[in-house]
Parts: sequence; structure tokens; C-alpha cells
Amino acid sequence: MSNYLVAMEAAWLVRDVDDIDDAIGVAVSEAGKRLNDQDKEYVEVEVGATPCPACGEPFDSAFIAANTALVGLLLEIDVFNADSEEHASRIAKSEVGGALRDVPLSVIEIVETEEDAHERDE
Repeated sequence: MSNYLVAMEAAWLVRDVDDIDDAIGVAVSEAGKRLNDQDKEYVEVEVGATPCPACGEPFDSAFIAANTALVGLLLEIDVFNADSEEHASRIAKSEVGGALRDVPLSVIEIVETEEDAHERDE
């Protein structure tokens, strides 16, 4: 069994906003609150990055139209003792998806971590 860091992208809708920074702040705050309310404070939440189609430089994943924003959030979770990357992906989506019902989630990266990494942090 192995340990994995699973990164997921979530599409978060924020209504009644005029500014990208406000939309990002609201999305990160709301997602964090819902995760914390379900005792999932170990899930890291931050704004995602989208590469510029022209230059390739990353920029914040947020778009506003008609005072409604779509914010791409990056969620990271450590999964311990999974049988495979696919198993780690299913565990991560189950853990996060249970707290963030009706929020589209997509696994974007899975990285195998050291077996005893969590033991050194304790």
C-alpha cells in the first residue's frame, strides 16, 4: 500500500460579485467552511491556475459574467494506504465530494509520496 497526494479541481459558482478578487475570496472561504464543517480541515483549498492561451503563463482560474463568477479551485488531500493511484483517486473524491455536494470535481494529478511522510509530521 502506498501514500498519495491527490490534487482535484472544483468548479465553484459565486453569485452577486463584481470583482475577481472578491469572487476568489468568497469561493475559497465557502469551500473551506463546508470542508471544516464536515471535519475535513486537512483538505488544502486555494484558487486554481489556468495557462494563458497566448503566452502560457498561469493566471487565476476565475471568470465573471453577469455578476456571477465561476472560480476554479485547487483541492489537495493526502491519501494514506491506498492500493493504487485509482484507489487513491476514489478515496479523495469520496472524502471531498461528501462535503462539497453538487460541486463538480475532477482529479488533475496524483503523486505517490513517501511511505512514512505522515509519521515524520506527527
